Amino acid sequence: MDFVSGGTIFIIAVVIIALILLGILLSFVPVMLWISALAAGVRISIFTLVGMRLRRVTPSRVVNPLIKAHKAGLTVTTNQLESHYLAGGNVDRVVNALIAAHRANIELSFERCAAIDLAGRDVLEAVQMSVNPKVIETPFIAGVAMNGIEVKAKARITVRANIERLVGGAGEETVVARVGEGVVSTIGSSDSHSKVLENPDLISQTVLSKGLDAGTAFEILSIDIADVDIGKNIGAELQTEQAEADKKIAQAKAEERRAMAVAQEQEMKAKVQEMRAKVVEAEAEVPLAMAEALKSGNIGVMDYMNFKNISADTDMRGSIGKMTGDKKNDQ
Repeated sequence: MDFVSGGTIFIIAVVIIALILLGILLSFVPVMLWISALAAGVRISIFTLVGMRLRRVTPSRVVNPLIKAHKAGLTVTTNQLESHYLAGGNVDRVVNALIAAHRANIELSFERCAAIDLAGRDVLEAVQMSVNPKVIETPFIAGVAMNGIEVKAKARITVRANIERLVGGAGEETVVARVGEGVVSTIGSSDSHSKVLENPDLISQTVLSKGLDAGTAFEILSIDIADVDIGKNIGAELQTEQAEADKKIAQAKAEERRAMAVAQEQEMKAKVQEMRAKVVEAEAEVPLAMAEALKSGNIGVMDYMNFKNISADTDMRGSIGKMTGDKKNDQ
């Protein structure tokens, strides 16, 4: 009994160890994935799957897209998908893009598709945009016509992805910026805002003829003006601001002239005061000079009296003339 029990325990232990080893083996060797590939008609060696594990490549990330491509009739190899995965690309998205391009009869090689994906662009979205063009709506773009009236226009740009220029081509922001520049230029070259309102398709025709999609990853199919609004009278505002500026300049110049006139008046007053001071000083020296002349005998007493009489007569005449002038003014 003890021998039988010991043998049973040994068998159970061996079975458990075998199951553990088998589980470890199956977790490392993707047998189920290999069976799925064989069932789908994709021939891939089990050693290739083990090699993917050793190269730290998730086998399902390569085998499942490979099965999908094989079912779609595409010719891709395991090495191509694995190298793209190791480069950091999205293998599943690349295969989906190749299938979509194949269904739409768009010529797209795996190398170009992988390059587009590694460049950071959504290659599947690009293929879908080649089949179904995308509409980009711009915000209101403001321009000023020659008569000074502001015109705001909103455009809808219908673009199709250009597969050949996806690597190195400019994105949507560049297209929107170029269209905005063209709208502003077209409005600015119009004689009046009424012409823009009467014929808004003139903007789209002019902008479309400039070849704005050059160097971009898109092909512009059409540019349609969705809405046109009238903005401010920029010309009148500029004239008002210019007039206000001219007014301030004239006021500043007038204030400068007034200050100069005040300064000149003050200077003249100072000169007059100085002259009056000199006259008073001279008049104060007259009596001293007369006294000195009398003392030295250069002038006689009669001469002095005659001088005084003449001075008094002059003062009297001045008073009479002043009175006469005042009466005339009163009349």
